[in-house]
Amino acid sequence: MSALHLAKPADLERLSALVKGFDEETEQPRDQDQRRAALMPLLDGVPHGAIYLIGPARAPMGYVVVSFGWSLELGGMDGRIDQIYLRRAVRRRGIATEVLTTLPTALANAGVKALHLKVDRDNEAAMRLAAKAKFMSRDDIAFMSKFL
Repeated sequence: MSALHLAKPADLERLSALVKGFDEETEQPRDQDQRRAALMPLLDGVPHGAIYLIGPARAPMGYVVVSFGWSLELGGMDGRIDQIYLRRAVRRRGIATEVLTTLPTALANAGVKALHLKVDRDNEAAMRLAAKAKFMSRDDIAFMSKFL
């Protein structure tokens, strides 16, 4: 079983190395200072989101970032998985499926009404993973963005 641990400021170095791996794989042009600026508010406990380390706290295998919002439709807080990342060496072992199965239960116990996951429709592996963890596509809505 892969444990989830709420990341704290002391986890910055370990987490930053993992996020760098994500950035390199997804070709995101962020430098170390930008990563740290994005991570520190979450590590310091802002109410807008949380980062969970996956695996042993001293040697995490990955992380998952959840952003929180409020939904009138749902009548309460909802969450969105902003990023989930596992080191290449530990992928395809069911760890991500386990995270996507256990995390919603923990968040529901904290009052979160729904957890959303954005998946590129062209990413078949991610679509299978999401479906396996019982996330469903909603044909009645489209996720749309306006970058500011």
